[in-house]
Amino acid sequence: MAEVARATWEMTVSQPNDATFDVVILGGGSGGYAAALRAAQLDLSVALIEKDKLGGTCLHRGCIPTKALLHAGEIADQTRESESFGVKAELLGVDMVGVNTYKDGVVGRLYKGLQGLVKGAKLITYVEGHGTLVAPDTVEVDGTRYTGRNIILATGSYSRSLPGLEVDGERVITSEHALTLDRVPTSAIVLGGGVIGVEFASAWKSFGADVTVLEALPRLVAAEDEDLSKALERAYRKRGINFKVGKPFEKVERTDNGVRATIAGGETVEAEIMLVAVGRGPTTANLGYEDQGIKLDRGFVITDERLRTGVGNVYAVGDIVPGLQLAHRGFQQGIFVAEEIAGLNPPVIDEAGIPRVTYSDPELASVGLTEAKAKEKYGAEKVTAYNYNLGGNGRSSILKTQGFVKVVRVDDGPVVGIHMVGARVGELIAEAQLIYNWEAYPAEVAQLIHPHPTQSEALGEAHLALAGKPLHAHA
Repeated sequence: MAEVARATWEMTVSQPNDATFDVVILGGGSGGYAAALRAAQLDLSVALIEKDKLGGTCLHRGCIPTKALLHAGEIADQTRESESFGVKAELLGVDMVGVNTYKDGVVGRLYKGLQGLVKGAKLITYVEGHGTLVAPDTVEVDGTRYTGRNIILATGSYSRSLPGLEVDGERVITSEHALTLDRVPTSAIVLGGGVIGVEFASAWKSFGADVTVLEALPRLVAAEDEDLSKALERAYRKRGINFKVGKPFEKVERTDNGVRATIAGGETVEAEIMLVAVGRGPTTANLGYEDQGIKLDRGFVITDERLRTGVGNVYAVGDIVPGLQLAHRGFQQGIFVAEEIAGLNPPVIDEAGIPRVTYSDPELASVGLTEAKAKEKYGAEKVTAYNYNLGGNGRSSILKTQGFVKVVRVDDGPVVGIHMVGARVGELIAEAQLIYNWEAYPAEVAQLIHPHPTQSEALGEAHLALAGKPLHAHA
């Protein structure tokens, strides 16, 4: 008999070495724990295996702590700008020890709550330790084997670097290191202008750092609609965030005071630290996947649309599956696979229908196809896009934010993309997701009543315009 620790709540259960479960899940991040909870709801026995902390990267080193930093930065900016609202206040400084205490408190409360959910699920056995796939139906942890009628691989991702670029955790750091800094850097180079890069650039600028973003692609957040990229770049210029696009990184050198980065053309940028934010790689190495016949492409697990690997009853979810590396994608995929195993035949997840949010200042939020992708798919002559400027929205004026809601539709057809930029637009993406995923026509959305004054009215106004009856905007 082997005793298996159940997370940090200090409960143990005994399992024989040949313990068999309906589902064995390798990885306790967003995809893994969602699959475990849903499977248990469906009366399936589950072994959930995690080598670190329940909740994975998103809860402990990603989504939650970074958004806490960004909110603290927002408070700093609001304090600086308070007089424009008639409120006299003074920003005395940013106490990173206090910011980290706040951040860690948010993470701790959510972690405790998640532990309680898993602990309360009677059909879940939580196993702490490094798991390896040793057979198409078996995961081994510290010499104990857990056999599953079904296996779900959910081992998440790690911060990538570039060949020849040494991350030392002091001057050249990743996002994990950045989240534990006990000071505000005087200056920072952010290598990578994707979501992670522009979010940290935004937070550090709010804290008072001098920031330069280096991006090899022609624009910031290049995966987003081009209009969103242009709007973010305009906002960053106004905020004093420097960026250089279309110039690949060549090398970094240590200096007496920090680092010096060289980009294509020989141009150099110096700063106290460099954040490497060039994306995340799949955590699949040395886990036995290929030994069991699992197909990998650049480290990613290849699956069909129902997330089956093609080996036995082995599925994969989350960041190790090619596509958007988003916590809510992994979460939904985990639910999908649990329901698939239970025989509920859930509908296939439309990747384009997954909402995307960048929590910079200003925020970006989108779902569906960009205007360029829509024209590529349906033909330029059959696609119409409309931008509703937030300048005409009362709530946005109150918040002193600028931006727009862009709606892309097929002529005489449904809405196929919604793209937004401005303060708090991430809170609007849920409605935008429904519009896209239910293949709504502009005229149908135009019938909906949006409360006044809210930013959601901007969505309504954009659809009113596309339906041919604009009110607070020109046709």
